[in-house]
Amino acid sequence: MEKRKALLVTAIALLGMASCTKDKVAISNTESVLNLPGTPFDYESLNLPAHFTANVPGQPLPTSIIGTDNTLSDNPITNDGATLGRVLFYDKKLSANGTISCASCHKQDKGFSDDAQLSVGFNGGLTGRHSMTLINSRFYQRGRFFWDERAGSLEEQVLMPFQDPVEMGMTLDQVVLKVQEQSYYSDLFQNAFGSTKITSDKIAKALAQFVRSIVSYSSKYDEGRALAAAPGANFPNFTAEENTGKNIFFQTIPNGGGACFGCHTTEAFISANPGPQNNGLDANSTTDLGAGAVFSNPIFNGRFKTSSLRNIELTAPYMHDGRFASLEQVVEHYNSGIQGHPTLSPALKDANGNPVRLNLTNPQKAALVAFLKTLTDQSLSSEVKWSDPFRE
Repeated sequence: MEKRKALLVTAIALLGMASCTKDKVAISNTESVLNLPGTPFDYESLNLPAHFTANVPGQPLPTSIIGTDNTLSDNPITNDGATLGRVLFYDKKLSANGTISCASCHKQDKGFSDDAQLSVGFNGGLTGRHSMTLINSRFYQRGRFFWDERAGSLEEQVLMPFQDPVEMGMTLDQVVLKVQEQSYYSDLFQNAFGSTKITSDKIAKALAQFVRSIVSYSSKYDEGRALAAAPGANFPNFTAEENTGKNIFFQTIPNGGGACFGCHTTEAFISANPGPQNNGLDANSTTDLGAGAVFSNPIFNGRFKTSSLRNIELTAPYMHDGRFASLEQVVEHYNSGIQGHPTLSPALKDANGNPVRLNLTNPQKAALVAFLKTLTDQSLSSEVKWSDPFRE
């Protein structure tokens, strides 16, 4: 009897050792693939400066981002959820031939955009439009995504590139299967959702959490704004040229400004307009109807979503088709090149209904470019929590 008990104890101990060894192997395999901290990075806390959350009295347009957050009630950002999203965002295994990830077209050092006019898909094909920056995606009250706003939410948007025949070439079932095949995802899903079960809904939620965590509020502009009573006041940390450019950006056209703040509103420099706008790139829409192809109404032809100007210095080329290579070209478009499209935004028409001509001088145009560069937030380019977690 005693001998039988001893054998049983030994067998149990061996099983425990085997299980422990298996767990250690799994942990070792995960650590050999991913460089993640023992305690997740903080994605939940959004320590916005005061100027982000209080409207300036007397301003006709909102300066506060209050009311623009499109975070869904059933998908708040959590540290573990965004950590999972970070891994999914950078995982090239989730494309048809293992060569493309979300980060391939949304590069951290390029303002989470792409320096190519059109991005390259898994099989060498080119995307139909330029890669839009992901910075401040969280702040857009309408909550729709892509240049043509075809996605009704960020959770819907993040799954579409996987299924695009040019971009990543997968089906959702294939994406789920591929995630299930990677040993490092089991613990990540458990931590994020309290279960190791992997679904496309959880993948969408985790990716959306990671993207919404990418918020810019640490630029030279923010340093100056904290020292001033209002955006229009001269900032003590700005050069004379930068302050001149800022004045042009915020002032109305009759007062010698460019009224840029009308479409790039709030301290997040996002669109507060109800939907996509036409900024006069073309006189007529022929090859790309923009939102008009989504909403099947001529009033939307040639209209596109307005992206945040945060880190605009890093996101060249510009516009939905990447037609402008530099900020100087962008400024010149608004100065002298706006076309009289049938759906041109009213803000870009003069009293007679013609396209606005700002007629800025060369020094004024250079000043406006200088101001736009003060919106560069290098912390987004260098923060490890938004970087590639995969080891070489």
